[in-house]
Parts: sequence; structure tokens; C-alpha cells
Amino acid sequence: MRGSLTSAASRQTYPESENARRSQTPIAPAGLQPSGSVRRAVVLRLGAISLRIDRRSIVVGFLLLAAVIGLAVLGLDLGRPQEGAVGAVKAIWGDGSEQLVRSVQQRRLPRFLTACAVGGSLAAAGSLFQSLTRNPLGSPDVIGFTAGAAAAAAIHIAFFTSTVWTTGLFAVLGGMAAALGVYLLARRSSRTGGLRLVLMGIGTAALLTAVTDAVIVRADFSDAQALQQWTAGSLTGRGWSHVVLTFGTALALLPALIPLARRLSVLELGEEAAASLGVRVERLRLTTLIVAVILVGTAVAAAGPIAFIALAAPQIARGLARSTQVGIFLPSLCGAFLLSGADLLSQELEIGLQTPVGLVTSVLGGLYLLWLLARRL
Repeated sequence: MRGSLTSAASRQTYPESENARRSQTPIAPAGLQPSGSVRRAVVLRLGAISLRIDRRSIVVGFLLLAAVIGLAVLGLDLGRPQEGAVGAVKAIWGDGSEQLVRSVQQRRLPRFLTACAVGGSLAAAGSLFQSLTRNPLGSPDVIGFTAGAAAAAAIHIAFFTSTVWTTGLFAVLGGMAAALGVYLLARRSSRTGGLRLVLMGIGTAALLTAVTDAVIVRADFSDAQALQQWTAGSLTGRGWSHVVLTFGTALALLPALIPLARRLSVLELGEEAAASLGVRVERLRLTTLIVAVILVGTAVAAAGPIAFIALAAPQIARGLARSTQVGIFLPSLCGAFLLSGADLLSQELEIGLQTPVGLVTSVLGGLYLLWLLARRL
């Protein structure tokens, strides 16, 4: 009798407990799959290391890579229709007229590779910041780290003898100083909140942008002209030294980026949940800031403060993959595609002058930000 009553009670309480469990399951935004949902994935194993990759993310990654290669062919062939795309590609290996080979090897190819490296670095940094702050506005150009790097680089260009390497060093140091200032301002009771980080960063960005404008006003006429073009974001005249700086930095930081992305995916569950899973939240924040600021600093040194890429590329990648967990590589490919495409568009625009690529990305970024705010407010 007791057993029958117990079984009956369990049958009566089971639906209630099942509903309770269902109510505790997190619901992902429309169009995105929650990180805990079951999706087809490919697991790569190398010894004790295993990596789970969603199949849709793999497909999207290959499509983005193909799109970037297509833009490369268009960029190499830009302005020389008589040689054709095949002739421009052959010129990479020195096959063609001397003028074509020189143009491709010394001007077009370095410019395109710099665009890819800068776009990928900014997108990777934006992905890290958005995961860190759990805020779609948490990108380095909004928070103020890009403005800090730009202010320091502008001071160096205006008042010192500059090279791409010294400018990169000043940009990284300026970004670090801005990051440290924002981090300390946002810190409260030995913890740093994501929303406070964004709000303090917006105010810091306004101050540092004013510093950059003051440097341009105080500089000599020739330096002011160069700074004006540089602060607008430009890829004109970029050479192999810029490629080495940006690609070299990204490759050097790659061993740190992959584990950081994994830990940040845990942090997106919440600070308390991440801490209960063994994540040292404050150490993770500080490490993420350092790595991302280095990426931003080298990108700013190579092309100036370019907006929109760090803000939009990670979210576009998440939308294409229909997942909240996209890692680092997919946003980087998306950023490379966006910036190289914007650079091609800037070269095609005929408005009487060499259009800076930053002007194109600023227009696109402003429209995207308005659309994003309209959806969320």
C-alpha cells in the first residue's frame, strides 16, 4: 500500500518538477541557438586537447574565406582591366609586365593583406570585449581603447620621428593606459561590472578624442594634413612592414586568444556561475584587456582608428552561425571581409579625393548602431 501511494505521489509531482526544470532552461534570442542546445558538431582531437566546432560555423567560415579570396582578386585587378584578374594573380609570383608586377607586389597586395589583418584584429578584439562585458556595445572603439591608442599614436606622429614600429609601440601603450584608466574607474568593491566598463569607456573615449583633435590643431601644417588623413582611417600607401606588424602580432597572440575565448564563453553565463566553475573572473578580465588592447593598438598603428568593424563583425558572425558561441576565427574572417570590402568601395568612390576607408566604415557603423539601438530600446 505504501509503495502504491509513493508511486502515485511521484507520478503526481513529476510533471511539476519537469516544468520547473524547463522553466530554468535559458532561452536564446530569436535566430540564435543557446550554447547548451544540441547541434551537429565536429570534434577535433589532438592528444589530450579536443575542440568542438559547430558544422554550420565551419560552412560559414569557408564561405567567408571564399568571399575574402574573391575580394582579393578584385583588389588586385582594380584599375587595370586590360590585364584581367588572371594576369593580376600571376603578377604575385612575378609573371607579367614590370609595371604590373611592381604595382601588385608593392602596392595592391600589401594593402589588401593589411586590410585583412587589421579587420581581423579589430573583430577579434571586439569579440573579446563583447564577451567580457556581455554587452553588444562593448567594442574597443566605443569603450575608448581605440581612442587611447589613436591619441598616443597621433602625439608620436606629430612631435617625434615616427616609423610603423614606433607608432605601433605608442599606440599599444596609449591603448593600455586608456584600458587601465577605464578598468580602475569601473572597478567597485574589488569587482568590475560590464555595464560600468562600457559607460566609463564612453566618457573616456570622448576625452581622448578631444586630445587627438588638440594634437592635430597644434601640429605643423604638413603633419596636421597627414594626421587628418590618418585619424580618418586610411590604408593608402600601406606596405609590407604594416603586414608584418599586424599579422605578426595576431599570430603571436593566437595561443592566448583560443583559451581566452573558451573562458569568456563561460563568463557569459554570469560572474557567479563562472566563478563557481573555477574561472578567476578578475584575472580573466585583466588578461582579456591586455590581449585585446595589443590587437587594437597594432591595428590603429597600421591603419588609424577605424570604426564599425570591432562593433559589428562579431555580431554579424553570430547571426550567420546562428549561435552565441562563435570563438575567434569566425569574427576575424568576418572583420577581414568587411574591411577589405569597405576598402575596395572607398577606392571606387569618385568624390574628388582619395576616400579614407574609415569614412566608409563610419557611415556603415553609424547606420548599424542606429539599427541596433532601435531594436533594443
